[in-house]
Amino acid sequence: MERVISTKGLLSLPPKPQTRPFHPLSSLRNRFPSSAARFPSQTLRAQPPSSSLHGFSTSGRSQSVLSPAAAGHAERFLLYSGLPGEQRKAPIFRASAAIPADGAGLVDEKEQPKFLGIELTTLKKIIPLGVMFFCILFNYTILRDTKDVLVVTAKGSSAEIIPFLKTWVNLPMAIGFMLLYTKLSNVLSKEALFYTVIMPFIAFFGAFAFLLYPMRDAIHPTALADKLLAALGPSFLGPVAILRIWSFCLFYVMAELWGSVVISVLFWGFANQITTVQEAKEFYPLFGLGANIALIFSGRTVKYFSNMRKNLGPGVDGWAVSLKGMMSIVVLLGLVICAIYWGVNKFIVNDPSIPRSERKKKKEKPKLGMKESLKVLLSSRYVRDLATLVVAYGISINLVEVTWKSKLKAQFPSPNEYSSFMGDFSTATGIATFTMMLLGRLILRKFGWGVAAMITPTVLLLTGVGFFSLLLFGEPLTPLLASFGMTPLLAAVYVGALQNIFSKSAKYSLFDPCKEMAYIPLDEEMKVKGKAAIDVVCNPLGKSGGALIQQFMILSFGSLANSTPYLGGILLVIVLAWLGAARSLDSQFSPLAKQELEKEKLKEKEKVPLIEATKADANGLVTEIKLEENGSLHESVATENSSNSSSTETGTSGGSSNDQQSYTSR
Repeated sequence: MERVISTKGLLSLPPKPQTRPFHPLSSLRNRFPSSAARFPSQTLRAQPPSSSLHGFSTSGRSQSVLSPAAAGHAERFLLYSGLPGEQRKAPIFRASAAIPADGAGLVDEKEQPKFLGIELTTLKKIIPLGVMFFCILFNYTILRDTKDVLVVTAKGSSAEIIPFLKTWVNLPMAIGFMLLYTKLSNVLSKEALFYTVIMPFIAFFGAFAFLLYPMRDAIHPTALADKLLAALGPSFLGPVAILRIWSFCLFYVMAELWGSVVISVLFWGFANQITTVQEAKEFYPLFGLGANIALIFSGRTVKYFSNMRKNLGPGVDGWAVSLKGMMSIVVLLGLVICAIYWGVNKFIVNDPSIPRSERKKKKEKPKLGMKESLKVLLSSRYVRDLATLVVAYGISINLVEVTWKSKLKAQFPSPNEYSSFMGDFSTATGIATFTMMLLGRLILRKFGWGVAAMITPTVLLLTGVGFFSLLLFGEPLTPLLASFGMTPLLAAVYVGALQNIFSKSAKYSLFDPCKEMAYIPLDEEMKVKGKAAIDVVCNPLGKSGGALIQQFMILSFGSLANSTPYLGGILLVIVLAWLGAARSLDSQFSPLAKQELEKEKLKEKEKVPLIEATKADANGLVTEIKLEENGSLHESVATENSSNSSSTETGTSGGSSNDQQSYTSR
């Protein structure tokens, strides 16, 4: 309760008030200076129980006497002074007001200092978190671009290694890491757990650039890999390459885990720990925009180090030099992340003046097994359509991305050239995503959910048709493309890059919000069970489905290039199914969303009392008072000693001149 409307009123303490000495009358003068004139002379003295009414007693014209009972019932403290004329009984209030869930119900002695309209106590948390998030995302972009260069351009390897690597190495290590993390969280403090998890990443990336990569010829079993490949055939190039370049594959997995562990688990867990709900609503969206700014800058950094080889002398391994420079930045920013975490814990988390979240524990999601998840998916057309969206995106982007990277290696076989192109790709992705995030809300508001949900599959369909057409029918287009200074291969690389850029930006800005919005109209049971079923069945299927399809095609047709026509046909079928599911879901979602909107409007129109109070005046009348959200005041009056307790409800904006009261409101 932050302001007092004209008068005598009532203080209602929060459920968990701060501990402080309670001096009723002196506290009254300090908090309400305008009321001090009404109490020129206050004395505290013990009163017999008969002379006080619920702990309050009045005597004289300008003297207010507080009995000891009142000190024990702070929530009934009353601003009341003697009035001329006959002695009156003090009104008795029993009040309850809207108090924030975090218990911040006390009136602040002084307003917190602000900078640019934001409290300094909030900035002390948000600025370090923002810098920390920027460093994590900056590192992630460098690592993501570097891991692809290493495994795709390595001798004896190609883009065909990626589907096998994701399925048979990345997934088992991710599961193992999370099991280890769970056990460590039970025995270590939060701070010790943070350092225990992040330091191995920092140490590995530094050791890889300065130790493992220079020793690659000595530690990689090249001869054994050649024998296995000769025995198994060229179809097994991908699986054998995992053994051939095992240290590069380990780098690939660690870079993938940086995104899932350091970003999702460490950073967001820490941010949710020290921020309030209101701060999260205000600043978390800005973190998303900041992530794309980090993407732009890190892309430029990758580009700079990749072009360093142009200034090096003959015989110097330019990629080794570039790798050392980029990994040095990763290690340095990793140490900055640790330093920020240490400083926030030491100087901010333990500062009692800074608000933090005391969120209620969320209800545990039902842990559905595979069988139960399939039952939920089969029982609801709405959930099936939503699941189709999730699976279709995962398979589609995987099919295109791996095929595109195989053509990218053919166009840019040198690691530095490949890395330089990926730097430009990351910068363009960051700019496109930043722009689409700003436009996403406008598209949803103006065109509705259905149009917004269909933009991502439409982009994938149009660019996918162009990409696979250039791969399959590039020869007849050679003269036309030559007039633009491009070959069919280079044109396919650029079209594939555009597809990845626009599909990812549309995914972050439109697909993800639309997917989460689709859960809102469902009833509570289906909302929880449907989301759990999609997490169990559809997310893994979407992520691994494309890789499994590609593995089957490579083993069946010998190489990724030979399976390109079939991959294009599969992509077309999946995207068309995606569009059909989005159209079907829109026909179900829109009516439900309108019903939800109407319900919300009805709830807003209902008058919900913010303050409920009861008073007894000098005539023995008991009045129940309700202050509505719209500002109107309603009183229900009943005779206190009446046996039938009849009541009359009236709407008033103030009260009689003899019973002029004041109320505290938010």
